Amino acid sequence: MDLLTLRERGMALHRSGRLAEAERLYADVLREDPSDYAVLHLLGIIAHATGRHERAVELIGHAIALRGGTIGPYLSLGNALMALGRAREALAAYDAALALQPDYPIALSSSAVALRELHRPQEALARAEAAIARQPSAAAYCVQGAARGDLGSLAEAVTSFDAAIALDPKCVEAHHSRGIVLQQLQRSEEARAAFESALALRPRSAELWSNLGNVLRRMQRLPEALASCETALALRPDLGLAHNNRGLVLQALRRYEEAAASYERALALQPDLIEACANLGAAQCELGRPELALESCRRALELRPGALGVRANLGNALRDLGRPAQALAEFELALREEPHSAVNHCNHGTALFDLQRLPEAIASYDQAIALEPAFAQAYFNKSVAWLLAGDFARGLPLYESRKRVKDARAPPTPAPQWDGAQPLAGRALLLYADQALGDTIQFCRYAKLAEQQGAQVTLGVQPQLTELIATLSPAIRVIGLMEAPAECELQCALGSLPLAFGSTLHTLPANVPYLSADPRRVADWRQRLGSEGFKVGIVWQGSRNRIDVGRSVPLGLFAALAGVPGVRLISLQKGKGAEQLRRASPALRVEQLPEPWDDGAQAFLDSAAIMMHLDLLITSDTALAHLAGALGVPAWVALKYVPDWRWLLERSDNPWYPSLRLFRQPRPGDWPATFADIHRELGKLCTSFNS
Repeated sequence: MDLLTLRERGMALHRSGRLAEAERLYADVLREDPSDYAVLHLLGIIAHATGRHERAVELIGHAIALRGGTIGPYLSLGNALMALGRAREALAAYDAALALQPDYPIALSSSAVALRELHRPQEALARAEAAIARQPSAAAYCVQGAARGDLGSLAEAVTSFDAAIALDPKCVEAHHSRGIVLQQLQRSEEARAAFESALALRPRSAELWSNLGNVLRRMQRLPEALASCETALALRPDLGLAHNNRGLVLQALRRYEEAAASYERALALQPDLIEACANLGAAQCELGRPELALESCRRALELRPGALGVRANLGNALRDLGRPAQALAEFELALREEPHSAVNHCNHGTALFDLQRLPEAIASYDQAIALEPAFAQAYFNKSVAWLLAGDFARGLPLYESRKRVKDARAPPTPAPQWDGAQPLAGRALLLYADQALGDTIQFCRYAKLAEQQGAQVTLGVQPQLTELIATLSPAIRVIGLMEAPAECELQCALGSLPLAFGSTLHTLPANVPYLSADPRRVADWRQRLGSEGFKVGIVWQGSRNRIDVGRSVPLGLFAALAGVPGVRLISLQKGKGAEQLRRASPALRVEQLPEPWDDGAQAFLDSAAIMMHLDLLITSDTALAHLAGALGVPAWVALKYVPDWRWLLERSDNPWYPSLRLFRQPRPGDWPATFADIHRELGKLCTSFNS
């Protein structure tokens, strides 16, 4: 077979998509005529089409060396170089094509793609527009839209992608890119539709499934978002961005361990994926691992020093480490990078709050609200600042914003909310716990006020608290939160009752005790504890979540208290934190209660009975502090520099709980100074007790 026939048969096979057969015939031609530049070019095109981009560059470069006066090989060379990520060399190849034919539309649009990769969006836009002026095409409109997006002209970018789709409704790139820009514009429903249109054309695209998962997450359609990310990973287990997006969904679902694992997998696959590095830091903060979070955020900044959002995560990690001044500096840097970010202003406020700079914190929250009027977290943070300052008139109405914050507990009934205006006499009123155990113990007292106004009160609380709270009043029916009340005309969350009753700092219902211990258990613990010594119960750790950051006390600080003559330290620590006793210094003489205690389905019943035999309880800010206050038991509460709002500022007493005395950090994190005060006062108390 002569060379002309071989070449023509090879080209026919090439056109029909039978690339391997075409490649064999082209190779036969080259064995006979190694200088056939056209066949070299065609072999390079096949190598590029089959993923052998280095070989394509070699073959096409050889063809150009033999005859460089035609435009096609330069375009093919540019395409192969782009596939290798060598955008600068690709641009040179496209420019060589344009030198031969300056208005060639494919060369113009292809070079625009290379210019974008080289972060030259203005030049990319100019070339794309030149290509469109010469010959409109979906490809040219796509790169025009991408360049407009790079320059921040997002609405104009959507217009470009719309034009691309009008020319070619099956252009996957246009649908996909349109979805990305719509997502940036927070037009989530349209973005979802764009990604789904792209997936209808390319259903096995892992990247598309991953991006669809991301937009569904933003729409709070979390189960669907997770399914989309899982589909992406089933198609491409090595797609780092899909692991990152899956982590974001898991984090939104509060599955932080799994989220962190997804980010770590993304980084194992793509070590320079800054998004995964920054997101890992956020998950590690949620998991109570701020040291690791700090490391992850700093790594993200090493990868990209000006990366948006990382400074905020870094500030959160520093805040969780009890370093508010450093956190404030990071939040200020974040604000310089994104001054119109409501989240950044809110974070800035939290750092100021941690430094007791409450007026400035409130101003920052106001800035956040001005930028994003529906930002519930900013309203809630502002309410806490007012309440901490003792301004209930301004704080309590805003405190209702907690119901709009993520994970807020919804009312268990559709009955109208009681806001204090409707008369209660003869009405069936459901009150329900909407916050943590300590909050339930604190606010349940208001049920008695409703009872005094003639309401038929049903009180829904956490199931583990039903027996304890049932001691509030025999006329109040106490049920578990998931139980349906027999009758309900009105409902109100426990945390809303101070507002409904018009409470001020001077009118708080503080008649204690309002709860009581089980007499049978009280008698039992009298025998088990004995009467020797000055009995001091101690608790050093509450629940380990971000709300409780900085509240827990190092166990070792209790050692000095054990040395006060006559003192018996008795641990009431249950669950997490109790294991620290196994590692404690021998100098820390702490009695552990004989088991079993508080082991059943009900919480705090034994703790309440034990407290009735203590001379004093010393605790960090935990639910047991509230229990002691509700029982009227003497207790000292060790508080961090800026405590929970109910403890207020500066004062050593508390209007909610007359039997409690407060000991405060004089500076952020300074527990030794706090415990020096406690040690001194305990010594005085024991001297008086023994005299």
